[in-house]
Amino acid sequence: MNAPLIKRPFDVDALRAAFPILGREVHGRPLVYLDNAASAQKPEAVIEAMAGAMRGAYANVHRGLHALANETTEAFEAARATVARFINAGSAQDIVFTKSGTQAINIVAAGLHIRPGDEIVLSVMEHHSNIVPWAFLRERKGAVLKWLDVDDDGGVDLAALDALIGPRTKLVAITHMSNVLGVRTPAAELARIAHAKGAPIVFDGCQAAVHGRVDVRAIDADFYVFTGHKLYGPTGIGVLYGKSERLAALAPFEGGGEMIDIVERERVTYNEPPHRFEAGTPPILEAIGLKAAIDWYEGQDRGAIEAHEAALRDRAMDALRGLNWIKLHGEAPDKGAIIAFSVEGAHPHDVAQILDRQGVAVRAGHHCAQPLMRRLGVTATARASFACYNKLEEVDVLIEALHKARKLLS
Repeated sequence: MNAPLIKRPFDVDALRAAFPILGREVHGRPLVYLDNAASAQKPEAVIEAMAGAMRGAYANVHRGLHALANETTEAFEAARATVARFINAGSAQDIVFTKSGTQAINIVAAGLHIRPGDEIVLSVMEHHSNIVPWAFLRERKGAVLKWLDVDDDGGVDLAALDALIGPRTKLVAITHMSNVLGVRTPAAELARIAHAKGAPIVFDGCQAAVHGRVDVRAIDADFYVFTGHKLYGPTGIGVLYGKSERLAALAPFEGGGEMIDIVERERVTYNEPPHRFEAGTPPILEAIGLKAAIDWYEGQDRGAIEAHEAALRDRAMDALRGLNWIKLHGEAPDKGAIIAFSVEGAHPHDVAQILDRQGVAVRAGHHCAQPLMRRLGVTATARASFACYNKLEEVDVLIEALHKARKLLS
């Protein structure tokens, strides 16, 4: 049984001290890390949990009978239970560990029973991870992709979604928070519309799981995916949540050890979920690291973190709105702390490189969202994305660095 979580009052300086990398310099300047939507930094608790497992209690899981195997299996399954609690899943058996959020979506796509003409509904602001697996179904099985448009801020038209879902719709796939615009989609309403037409829904929660509370039962998600490395955990691990009946209906994604029940020369039968989808040696150390990340995160005052991230967003948005040579992309009032922008007359890659020389790390490119870029009328943007450990003063450093970049590029 997990020990009770102790909430700590929010103190950004104390919180930053938990992240060893934040004390370093780049190009002779203090690091201002604003690339958190791509990958967040790791607290000492995660680093030590993984190192401790390797030092003191590591073996392969589930099949061993010795002490190390039993201890490691207990730690691995404790991680599954922690993830289930974190998103309010009905059971730990509804949680599948994957190598990434991307693989989690691919498991759903590969497991569907698709016939030519079956339809997948998705929005134009999806990450490529929530586009390409469905494109595979179009290329390989004759599926039809139907696209839900969004407004300039990423708002979705619920009536338009309702009109897109028909008798051949096999699944609705949509983000819970855009990795470009930061907009939060109305997940419960989206699920209600999909279910009224008899269609299941999968949410890409890779951003939403970091910037707010996720309750998969409250939003009635059939499938929900997120990744560890954006949630202050390690790379190499993702999560697929599925309602038990939905997971049971999926065909296996990969074959190998652990996902089987019986293997004979003439037939193979498969294990029950979640193990059916965890072929081979799973991400053991990474699961232990993800548990440590969630335990650390839940040990903070999450309400205060959400308020702090909103303050970071508002300070940055207000400052950027005051610059007539900056164009903001996505201004939904309740968006997360993810800000995409363009600098007049400058390519985002040039902007990012100049900011880097001043110690400010931002992302530049199409952010794995090319259909959204076309919808916005651009080929790329710069993106500043904030985390709980960013300071308000770092927003000012970003703005000062942008002024310098403007002068150099004009």
